[in-house]
Amino acid sequence: MGHHHDHEEISGKNLIITVFLNFAITIAEIVGGILAGSLSLISDALHNFSDGISVIISYFAFKISKKKNNERMTFGYKRAEILAALFNASVLVIVSIYLFKEAYFKFLRPEPVKGVLMITTAVICLAANIFSALILRKNAVDNLNVKSAYIHMLADAMSSFGVIVAGILIYEYKIYWIDPLLTILIGIYIIKESFDIINETLKILMQGVPDCINLDKIKTEIEKLPEIKDIHHVHVWQTNDKDVYFECHINVKEDIKLSQVREIIKQVESILKEAFNIHHVTLQIEYECCTGVGLIKQ
Repeated sequence: MGHHHDHEEISGKNLIITVFLNFAITIAEIVGGILAGSLSLISDALHNFSDGISVIISYFAFKISKKKNNERMTFGYKRAEILAALFNASVLVIVSIYLFKEAYFKFLRPEPVKGVLMITTAVICLAANIFSALILRKNAVDNLNVKSAYIHMLADAMSSFGVIVAGILIYEYKIYWIDPLLTILIGIYIIKESFDIINETLKILMQGVPDCINLDKIKTEIEKLPEIKDIHHVHVWQTNDKDVYFECHINVKEDIKLSQVREIIKQVESILKEAFNIHHVTLQIEYECCTGVGLIKQ
């Protein structure tokens, strides 16, 4: 328990360092972008800023999600993290659309960009992003939240590298249109990643079946038990990105004793846990129940 506590403290400390580095990078890139006239630097700055905000929101959402359930919030506060992810991703899409508009005007009226200042700023930011990734790398192995932040830092490092390449082309060949082009490419990448997050969060909020779950396979495995005739009224959903819930009605072949019911429940729970990694299970046992047609029935 002590080791686990120390591990969490290290993770939290590294995340805080990462947040401050992101905000420092943001300030440097905004100032450098304005002075150099580089829209790609500013777009990368907004990306870094959004990452910093995302880590902060995710951190507080994580804290809230650990609050215990009560009479009014019987499922607890686990979806706080999902709401935070949806908010962060939606803001990123809005920011990217704004940058597309700015890039369009830059294409129509190319403006000189100070390549040397653009390169210098991007090099400093690249070093900071690499440092952020390195301090998160160790904890990213066994912590999904830290791993997400680690991947963001790697993506930011690649963006900074792209800005450096663009700065070199501008400095050497005066290809000013490369700046708005890079802005669009960064924006496309951000929107793609954001829509993936939005789709995942909406599926969870709409209580959709997780992608990793196959209802037909679950039905087949459970109905292999000799005492079970069929299952129906099946529902599978998530409260967050980890916890999967399952409920169904089980129609048994014979009018069995209550003691036998408990054994069937244990077997079904074991199947769901071992084969499908589902740990939250609610089952209703029935006899001679008319199930109708189909696996899911309201």
